[in-house]
Amino acid sequence: MTAIERSRTVAVVGAGTMGQGIAQVALLAGHPVLIYDIDEAAARAGRAAVRDRIERLTAKGRLDRAEADAAIGRIESAHEPADLAGAALVIEAVVEDAGVKRALFTALEKVVAPDALLATNTSSLSVTELAAGLAHPGRFLGLHFFNPAPLLPLVEVVSGFATDPAVARRAYETVLGWGKTPVSCADTPGFIVNRIARPFYAEAFAVYEERGADPATIDAVLRESGGFKMGPFELTDLIGQDVNEAVTRSVWESFFHSPKFTPSLAQRRLVQSGRLGRKSGHGWFPYGEAAAAQDAPARPHTAGPQAGPASVSVVGDLGPAAVLVDLMEEAGIAVDVTETGGPYIQLPGEGQLVLADGKTSVEFADVVYFDLALDYRGATRIALSASEDTSEETLAEAVGLFQKLGKDVSVIGDVPGMIVARTVAMLIDLTADAVARGVATAEDIDTAMRLGVNYPLGPSQWHAELGQDWAYDLLHHLDERCPGGRYAPSLALYRLGYAADAEDAAAGDGAGADADDAGAEDGA
Repeated sequence: MTAIERSRTVAVVGAGTMGQGIAQVALLAGHPVLIYDIDEAAARAGRAAVRDRIERLTAKGRLDRAEADAAIGRIESAHEPADLAGAALVIEAVVEDAGVKRALFTALEKVVAPDALLATNTSSLSVTELAAGLAHPGRFLGLHFFNPAPLLPLVEVVSGFATDPAVARRAYETVLGWGKTPVSCADTPGFIVNRIARPFYAEAFAVYEERGADPATIDAVLRESGGFKMGPFELTDLIGQDVNEAVTRSVWESFFHSPKFTPSLAQRRLVQSGRLGRKSGHGWFPYGEAAAAQDAPARPHTAGPQAGPASVSVVGDLGPAAVLVDLMEEAGIAVDVTETGGPYIQLPGEGQLVLADGKTSVEFADVVYFDLALDYRGATRIALSASEDTSEETLAEAVGLFQKLGKDVSVIGDVPGMIVARTVAMLIDLTADAVARGVATAEDIDTAMRLGVNYPLGPSQWHAELGQDWAYDLLHHLDERCPGGRYAPSLALYRLGYAADAEDAAAGDGAGADADDAGAEDGA
């Protein structure tokens, strides 16, 4: 089954911002478009808004006059559901209420042609549940566009329990022909993006609740070390704390209160207090008059200058942080490398500098942990963590070392897994689990996370670059220190690491070190 022909009508039900955006996409792809809303005035206003958008595109030179006139001539507003009888595809973008949507589709399937596709743009409701009352649920699916639909390329093509695979392929090819990037997804809570993205928010909020760091510092570390475009605190202020918390709560409840998706109490209190973000003038951060009344804007913690060491020893393979050897040598630090043992950086004093591995500094005699970076060469900030038992000399040497590499340094509390490392490990784990459960392919999940929420890498790409055992080992250590199931590595992640170790063993590389043998040496 191929894409829907451009000569056939696409109908959009719901004339709000999202409905207008979807209508514009279909219209500029060449389809006749009908906009229907229960409020006829809203439908007419929606049609006018789409026409205005097309005129603006023309004025900016992004659309020529002939194309604009042709598109404007193809859009009309409908007066009642019966007017949609000739549509080949009907996309619903009405209020997120399952009862309203089911009633709408029950009425629609009585008037549209037998070969017409019915699609919901829901971001949180079950496609399977919405189709349950239909006489022909096989032609029903989810087409989840991201706002603003004309600009964002991603569309999640969601197959419910009864969706005909040929219908899903037809919808996929249609959306692809519209210039969008579709990804196929099974009907699961949150679909791809809203399911996989939960740790990006949850781990940041957990570090805050554990008094590991303040919101501005956590945001800065995830941006400047992790490579994310925005930090979770500023992003949820932009989205709206009520909206973001509602999605988190919906996914958590849909997974029967799985600890993997537990909402944040701190965010709940923020919502209860009415601090919803930019739209209310205050969220995690103040805005407008509230910001003006504040003595100083929130800034990330940045350590004061320290003298960098003249020489260090690198013991073992630093893995994801191996490039630090080159960076230290380029900065004029003499580096003595010992290939066995570790892995850690031996500082001139008695202390060690260790890549975050899910353990805590307090477990060792004199250890400073440093966080994962997307690219240590390009990172402009590095987070360090130390316990009360870490000597001032060791912490100063660690801070000075990274400052000598040209990095700002944020010292956070003794939080296992730190900030970037635990976030990335959880993203990898949820992705491995979703792939194993048939939610989507690893490639589609990577595409969805890059295009839908602008991640610097897809989780599976991160997994490949960090090594098949890296996330499992870190989460295993985290689970030991924070029991309860949240950080327990999934069976899928275990299997991926086991398979990689088996391949290494078959190639003659040995079975690999036990997870607990790597990292800092206990000085007790």
